[in-house]
Amino acid sequence: MKNSFKTRYPVLLFSAVCIFFLFSGCATIPKGVSAVDRLDKARYLGKWYEIARFDFSFEKNLNNTTAEYTLRKDGYITVLNKGYNYRKNKWESAQGKARFKGSDTVGELEVSFFGPFYGGYNIIALDPDYKYALIAGSSTKYLWILAREKTIPDAIKQSYLSIAESAGYDTGKLIWVEHNQ
Repeated sequence: MKNSFKTRYPVLLFSAVCIFFLFSGCATIPKGVSAVDRLDKARYLGKWYEIARFDFSFEKNLNNTTAEYTLRKDGYITVLNKGYNYRKNKWESAQGKARFKGSDTVGELEVSFFGPFYGGYNIIALDPDYKYALIAGSSTKYLWILAREKTIPDAIKQSYLSIAESAGYDTGKLIWVEHNQ
């Protein structure tokens, strides 16, 4: 009987890990955070400048960062992120794809830069003219402020910081991106 358990243990462990990741991967928006509804995806497409972000490994040492969204024939959205690595003195880019989690009129998307692995991309604030956006990741570890231009009015900045703080984000951790190139 003991040998039977020893031979099945790796299979059971692997199955448990898979089930854990299956269910933990379902959350693409932080608890208590809501994505905008009545989104017009055609108006959201195009180039956005990253005004601020939480630092994380994929954007480490980047400034002059932008994201450009274009609609694909299959209904997905191409995501092209670019930034200047000021430590390496070179431009870097990453291309991925995004899909709506449900309705394409709700700002709750999933983005993938690595094959079948998707992360949350949630538009939690968007001005009526589609000039400024507040983006939440799948947890409170990811936050971005985007704009169609390289700067953002102070009133919008303060409003977005307030929204983020109310949702549980520590806005003191934001990196304010330079756009000097």
